[in-house]
Amino acid sequence: MKFTLGFRNVKHEDLDFLLQLRKLSMNKHLENAKIKLTQEQHIERIKEHYYDSHIILRDRKPIGLIKFGVVSLKGTSKSLHIRQLQILPKYQGQGIGSKVLLVVKKKALQLQLPITLNVLLKNPARGLYLRHGFQIEGKNKVEFQMRCPLEVIAA
Repeated sequence: MKFTLGFRNVKHEDLDFLLQLRKLSMNKHLENAKIKLTQEQHIERIKEHYYDSHIILRDRKPIGLIKFGVVSLKGTSKSLHIRQLQILPKYQGQGIGSKVLLVVKKKALQLQLPITLNVLLKNPARGLYLRHGFQIEGKNKVEFQMRCPLEVIAA
């Protein structure tokens, strides 16, 4: 199935879409992690680094969100950190996540930075990240910390 994938910067009026997207794409995974969030907490999470957010478009229709930015790690090292990647459930499993990660990898290559992210322990998106060369670097009670080294991105 062919489709056009695009991105646009987030706008203030996207808040309702982003709240619906977050609930539809994350509630099941948050429940599995025994995390209960109020409506206000969901909105607070959406508003964190709001202008690092990009709406994912399929055939010009909003279907998801990618939020990423450069963060400082230990010492002087930095990474391109994916804060959130969410796709409406009805569009999952169609290769969209892979295409989005390829765009992030191009950006990381331009910046010459590895990519990092956190993913909930029981979130099946972990498989997507592993297929794209991410490695598990750590784990806590809630999530894995993952990293895709620059040499994997450049390969």
